[in-house]
Amino acid sequence: MPFTITTANVNGVRAAVKERNPHNPGMLPWLGAPTGVRFVLMQEIRATEEQAREALAPALDDGWHLSMVDSSVKGHAGVGVLSTVAPTAVRRGFGDDEFDHTGRYLEADFAAADDRPPLTLGSLYLPKGASDGPKRDDKFRFMDSFAAHLDTAARKRRAVVVGGDWNIAHTELDLKAWKTNSKSPGFLPEERQWIADLLSGRWTDVVRSLSGDEPGPYSWWSWRGKAFDNDSGWRIDYHLANAAAAKLATSTRVERAEAYDRRWSDHAPVTVEYA
Repeated sequence: MPFTITTANVNGVRAAVKERNPHNPGMLPWLGAPTGVRFVLMQEIRATEEQAREALAPALDDGWHLSMVDSSVKGHAGVGVLSTVAPTAVRRGFGDDEFDHTGRYLEADFAAADDRPPLTLGSLYLPKGASDGPKRDDKFRFMDSFAAHLDTAARKRRAVVVGGDWNIAHTELDLKAWKTNSKSPGFLPEERQWIADLLSGRWTDVVRSLSGDEPGPYSWWSWRGKAFDNDSGWRIDYHLANAAAAKLATSTRVERAEAYDRRWSDHAPVTVEYA
């Protein structure tokens, strides 16, 4: 049986589960739909674990397992993994004293199954940063430290997928308005080079590999204006896979809402099926 992994920036889990209108019942029906998804990597949970468990209670009652880490800053960041099987181990953070309290990374291990190797999943919420100043410096320190962690993770003798909101559009194919964003955080030359360096090593951007050299598929659109209606988006939600996982990836889809008022987040879930 294939296993399917989704990464989804929920933009606040307590808001994501609410019914917004008769056509938008929120995140919970999506979790309950028979899509075959077995793992959901969440970012921007923006809640304590107690609050997240309360918001997700119907899904947890249906058999989903939640592993998460919140931020020391109330209502900020927070990442986690929802899984249909319990993890064998969970690691909160990546061993960096400066960033591990910020709720931006979690890893969960899962046992081998169906003649496949054991699996490690990482859920990442990379800082957005800025064009200059302290926030830019914070992002680049995070990137430097996290790259060292990724180098170690890629070498594991198991399938490893690190999914999440990477807050970087790698190439001009990854955002529609690239000409007007050449100096914007998320498309700075140094950020794009950082992604390029990862992909020139032991990691594969499996969504790009499967979708080919075409614009998009975008996964984030501003709430403002007509960005969603015009599909003026960014592709910043990635599945990066090590060699053992990348060879198993068979198909991908962006679960874009049918209309603006049917979104429960400003990001769309990005799903990859692995054989």
